[in-house]
Amino acid sequence: MGIRKKNKNPPILSHDFVIQNHADIVSCIALLFVLGLLFEVTSHMAGLFITVQHNVTISTNGEFYEGGEELAVNYFHHGPKDMATVFFYMLIAIIFHAVIQECLLDKINRKMHLSKIKHTKFDESGQLSAFYLLSCGWGTSILLSENLLSSPVNLWEGYPHTLMPFQIKFFYIWQLAYWLHALPELYFQKTKNEDIPRQLVYIGLYIVHIAGAYILNLNRLGLVLMVLHYFVELLFHVSRLIYFSNENRQSGFTVWAVLFVIGRLLTLSLSVLTVGFGLAGAERQGPDLTTGNFNAPLIRVTVLAGICVTQAFMVWKFINFQLRRWRESQQQLRKAAPSKSRTRRDRGGANGINGTLANGPDSPRTRKEKSS
Repeated sequence: MGIRKKNKNPPILSHDFVIQNHADIVSCIALLFVLGLLFEVTSHMAGLFITVQHNVTISTNGEFYEGGEELAVNYFHHGPKDMATVFFYMLIAIIFHAVIQECLLDKINRKMHLSKIKHTKFDESGQLSAFYLLSCGWGTSILLSENLLSSPVNLWEGYPHTLMPFQIKFFYIWQLAYWLHALPELYFQKTKNEDIPRQLVYIGLYIVHIAGAYILNLNRLGLVLMVLHYFVELLFHVSRLIYFSNENRQSGFTVWAVLFVIGRLLTLSLSVLTVGFGLAGAERQGPDLTTGNFNAPLIRVTVLAGICVTQAFMVWKFINFQLRRWRESQQQLRKAAPSKSRTRRDRGGANGINGTLANGPDSPRTRKEKSS
């Protein structure tokens, strides 16, 4: 994310005007949807964007009705109307992004006086730290309330998990909305051209994996893997924020490196256990779009291959990061070594000069020897 330079009076509807006032513009658009709820003519259309869609009501006798009034337990499934809901909460994510940037990160940057490169990385880590912290806390509370951590069997038992509680449904809506909001933020934050490919790669990976788990009804496995991954990433970005405040504090990166390896092993283990063994041994085999069953060998292999390739890519990036840190530390040691040697030579030269002056022709010792 680049540094935004604010002009005092940019031309209306120009690029600088849109970038400088994009939070206000997006707020007005979101407010239009909220105001639509106040009028009967537009309330149904506005509710399509604001409220969670595709609800299913299950009565006490086990029969379920969609949109029924006799409520017993409300569940939700995915559908095409979710795209409208994701769009609205993408606008909310843009507003939150601007609030965190202007009310918190910009004030800290003014006090720290960071360089342009560190400024960009500090803003990126600050935004992602806030998001990862919220997602970890929210996801962990869902795992505990739904009792998904009591046994690994819960990850695949009863598949397909087409019916989701409100918290899981809304959690996935928010995840998709946040990572989709990162695409227009590349323009709003004036991201440098050389940084755009890197940003697009990891944004695309998040969207593909989250949407894949949501559409394929692997929402339980996806929730566990997201919480695990977000916790490790939260530690990394918090460590980077601490490093920018004081470059001598790098112990957080060591802890992150250990947890990164553990996180990758747990991700692969849970994925293979759920998709490779749990779903492979399930009674309901074969794809069935009407029931939302995607338990087929080809789909299972594709899912496992995608997870393995992504984990291998992350490990490759991790190794490059550690090698870069090692090279930087070696360069610092090499720069420190000549300075120490020059200091020793300077001290030795000074001692030699003092010795020459002490034993020179005009020294007291020489005059004493001449007189004798």
